[in-house]
Amino acid sequence: MITNRQINFFAFIFCMGLIATALYMQHVMELRPCYLCVTQRVFVVATGMLTLLALLHNRGLKIYGSLTIVSALGGGYFSAKQLWLQNLPVDQIPACGPPAEYLFNAFNFTEALSMLLQGDGNCATIQWTFLHLSIPGWTLVSFLLLAILGLLPIIRKR
Repeated sequence: MITNRQINFFAFIFCMGLIATALYMQHVMELRPCYLCVTQRVFVVATGMLTLLALLHNRGLKIYGSLTIVSALGGGYFSAKQLWLQNLPVDQIPACGPPAEYLFNAFNFTEALSMLLQGDGNCATIQWTFLHLSIPGWTLVSFLLLAILGLLPIIRKR
């Protein structure tokens, strides 16, 4: 039978694989991440860190599982938002925004962060697909899998 530690180890390795894939796509394939892509990466790292803590601590698995679910669903929200932008009719896609550095220089932190999390026309661009799913589609699938992995320690009997 698979232990909770093995589940958390797999989830952590899976998150690190997702980040490695994102970095490969950015630096080798030269795909530019948009604001929502970067936000999804933050949630992948947060989910990975939670699973690593659960693995190392090996106590409070229901708390770590719950936090993992919340983090994965938060990332899933931004993946779904980007998928929605990618499927808008061309005339409804928002305009591409300025670079993040400009936003943080021109606006206060809260306003700039709010603008970044809204996404823009760059987020609607489909740069890569596999089996008819774009990058945020695969990221959403990954977040759903991570949420299920977070749920397992909660519903399992010891």
